[in-house]
Amino acid sequence: MHPARARLLWSFVFFLMAVFCGVLCLFAPAIGWWLPEDVSCPGFGSDIDHLFNLILGVTSVTFVGVQVVLIFAMWRFGEDGSARRASFVHGNHKLEAIWTAIPALLLVFIAFYQMNTWVKIKFPAHFPKSAQDRKAPFAEVLAGQFEWRVTYPGDDGAFGTRDDVHVLNNFHIPRGEPIVISLRSRDVLHSFFLPNFRLKQDAVPGMSIPVWFQGRAFGDNEKVETREYDLICAELCGWGHYKMKGQLTVHKTRDDFNEWLKKAKAAEEAAD
Repeated sequence: MHPARARLLWSFVFFLMAVFCGVLCLFAPAIGWWLPEDVSCPGFGSDIDHLFNLILGVTSVTFVGVQVVLIFAMWRFGEDGSARRASFVHGNHKLEAIWTAIPALLLVFIAFYQMNTWVKIKFPAHFPKSAQDRKAPFAEVLAGQFEWRVTYPGDDGAFGTRDDVHVLNNFHIPRGEPIVISLRSRDVLHSFFLPNFRLKQDAVPGMSIPVWFQGRAFGDNEKVETREYDLICAELCGWGHYKMKGQLTVHKTRDDFNEWLKKAKAAEEAAD
């Protein structure tokens, strides 16, 4: 094939790929290839999704701009079959300053724009008052290769006593209550990730990190008593990272949760 035709062909191929990616992105929500159902309390997941869509918009505009420049460069400056030598450019300081300043300004804008959401989700002083009033966290979650160990306080409300309840890869909560956990790691860096709750927090060895979230998993009129959601590790933590998966179960009422907790305690005592 003549070089000029090959240049045109490859430019057209890259153009079609860019269009295909753009169309696929637009239709992804309609075919279920998008974010999982948000079951977090109002103002938590919606804020995270808003930031996601904002950053997606910025990167989408960048993607389109880069593809336009790429396709134009392939068409305009590609091999045309002539024997002329290429011209070399050693740098353009003005251009380099521009393409460095624009991303820097965008990052500064995003950093300030997301500050309120970050503070509300990450700082204990901004946790819901009912969660702050607890004398102890709702549960302690200990991450380790390659499992999630969840500990609930017993009747005395304190951790580290004989009546604690221990479960493995099976985290249960009541619906509608702000949940505060103490997150730790016993070995390497892990990441506590609840996709449906838009919650992701690294578990760092040597640190105890408070984390809060709240579930509104289903309506009062639904007949189901529980709903299950994925609890996964979102940080590469070793050869078994792929199987570090647990389950979060949301109970419809506090009474249902208390009943499950009693059964879990009885099962633990029977196994001892």
